[in-house]
Parts: sequence; structure tokens; C-alpha cells
Amino acid sequence: MDSSSDVPLLTPAARRIVDAAAELFYEHGITAVGVDLIAEHSGVTKRTLYNRFGSKENVVAAYLAERDRRWRSAVRAAVDASGSAEEAVTAPFEALRSWTSAYTRGCAFLNALAELPDPRHPGHRVAAGQKRWLRGLFEELATAAGCPEPAALATRLFVLHEGAVATEPLSPGTVTAAADLARELVRAAVRG
Repeated sequence: MDSSSDVPLLTPAARRIVDAAAELFYEHGITAVGVDLIAEHSGVTKRTLYNRFGSKENVVAAYLAERDRRWRSAVRAAVDASGSAEEAVTAPFEALRSWTSAYTRGCAFLNALAELPDPRHPGHRVAAGQKRWLRGLFEELATAAGCPEPAALATRLFVLHEGAVATEPLSPGTVTAAADLARELVRAAVRG
């Protein structure tokens, strides 16, 4: 599972497993949570978990793919709500503002990348794919807004965005500061 489009339709038992895993992984960390705890919290047996997913690694990938799907949907809604192409470039920061009010333990994807350094792990691939998608979206939006050097601007915005999501749990308000700075960078690029 490399992208949100790869999220399979889930049976009711599989949905309970993913929902329980999402809560447990986000709260306690991926490596700290075992399949016994996931099964217990989802109300299924370990056998059912393995029948549905085959391994804990696939449960991790399903959890991250579901979260990726929700994040991309929030970002697309923010882009669609933008009043101009210039505003659309910073829409991911607006999505992040409301996202971080609900998820206060940092970025699940950054956390997963830290816990799952092996690029062959299916969860690592989903998390890395989410980050590549966001960087690419910034470039696409910067291009559409007519920004010169959209790739360079996209990299700056991506670094700013990731820094904000990583530091918001420690210092509330960094997302707002990052959004303000992102708007300044985009205005300067468009007018520059």
C-alpha cells in the first residue's frame, strides 16, 4: 500500500482492527503495541487479525493508509475552498491548523518513519509516500499559481510544513506562525 488509493474495503472486523490499531499506535507508538493488544481492543481474536491482514506490518500499513486518505481529503478540501491560486499554495497549512487541533501527538507519518526505518516495511512506504505526495502537491500548486521556481518554493514550504507539524505539540502556535510565513514566501514568489 503506497497511497491512499490503495486502501482496501474493509470487513466490519477488519474495520474494528484498523480503528483499534489507529488509536493504540498513535497513542503508544507502533513498536510498543502488539497484536494481542490490538485484538483485545478490537474485540476480535488474533486469528481473525491474521486472517484479515496476514501480519502486524500490514495492520500498520492499513492504519497509515487510512490516515493518509483522511489527510489528503482534508488538504483537498482546503485547496478547493481557497479563493485564489495563490491562496491554494498555502492551503495545506490551513488543513494542518484544524488537523492538529484533533491530533495532538504530532504527525503519525513522521512518527512511523522514525519507528520504521526500513524502507521495505509496508508502513514505511505508506508514510514516505504521504510525504512525497505533499511535497509534490506544493510544487503543483506553486506552478498553478505562476510562481517562478516552483520546485524550490515547494521544498521550502514542505520543510516549513513538516517543521510546524513536528513542533506544534511542544509549542502550540507553530502551525499558525508557519502558515503566516508560508503566505509571505508565496506572496514574495508571486510578486518577485
